[in-house]
Amino acid sequence: MVHPTASESRENTLYNPVSIQLRKSLVNKMLRSASAQLFRQIVRHNTTDVSLILERSINKVQLLGRVGQDPVMRQVDGRNPVTIFSMATNEMWRSGEGESSHTGDVSQKTTWHRISVFKPGLRDVAYQYVKKGSRILVEGKLDYGEYVDKNNVRRQATTIIADNIIFLSDNIRERV
Repeated sequence: MVHPTASESRENTLYNPVSIQLRKSLVNKMLRSASAQLFRQIVRHNTTDVSLILERSINKVQLLGRVGQDPVMRQVDGRNPVTIFSMATNEMWRSGEGESSHTGDVSQKTTWHRISVFKPGLRDVAYQYVKKGSRILVEGKLDYGEYVDKNNVRRQATTIIADNIIFLSDNIRERV
């Protein structure tokens, strides 16, 4: 059997009908992809049609506060388990004459937040280590939803979907 030289082998591959068709297909795919990207960018920048403008947005929340209740784990129909707990944040201000005044009454407002943790590893850690009174930092996103209560009344709920939890209480750090 005679083996082709490197140059003969390359020529056979270059002019092989299957090779030619594959190369044409790849080149066409690359051109279509590049053309599509270019077209989308031109449309984005030159259109006045609001439905065609694609914008990036940010939905990010950071809360620093104390846990109001021990977490509970819920699961609906064996799917999407979630750990849920409440968290309090405080806002303090001094009422008085002028901002630089150190006189006046100190006022405080407490806001309660519902935290939901869906992320599998974080969900289990939150369920095990988050305890009532713990000081934590929660990072996540804001979510609005609806549910039907026990009296069949439709209610709206605001929830923080946690992506990260940082434990700040000493007693929690020692247990982790």
